[in-house]
Amino acid sequence: MGWKDKLGLVHIYTGNGKGKTTAALGLAVRMLGSGGRVFIIQFMKAPNVYGEQKKIAECGAVIESFGLPKFVHGKPEKEDIEAAKKALERAKEIVSSGEWDLVILDEICVALGFGMLELEEVKKLIENKAKNTEIVLTGRYCPEELFELADYVTEMREIKHPYQRGIMARKGVEF
Repeated sequence: MGWKDKLGLVHIYTGNGKGKTTAALGLAVRMLGSGGRVFIIQFMKAPNVYGEQKKIAECGAVIESFGLPKFVHGKPEKEDIEAAKKALERAKEIVSSGEWDLVILDEICVALGFGMLELEEVKKLIENKAKNTEIVLTGRYCPEELFELADYVTEMREIKHPYQRGIMARKGVEF
């Protein structure tokens, strides 16, 4: 029995604190360094905007981003919802394929929180994942109903953040 036969658990990184995507990317680097295959699907993030997108691909991960080049504030527009649904369909295909050791569904919880995806569809995705595929769901607003399907649930809690002093998101740190 090899080390990859022990894979297949479900991680959730949620909460209002910084570090959810950062933690998932750290796990991706660890998996790549161990010889594993990594696929990252980004919900609500446009391609070629975030610092991790180019570098993680250079390290050997496959990354696909399904967001529009704007933030969703309040009610998502039709195009935002369509992009999230496309990302979910791609995620279903990748997670169930058995070809990947680690699949990260970055910001899927935010898409759920904004009502862009149906909770039952995400539950089915988790239940239908390949046996030895480790998956990570990230983002604020993770519904507690998903916690029972997870093996790891980590909540990032904001205690202090520069945003509270008017310092906006900075390239290389927050994006």
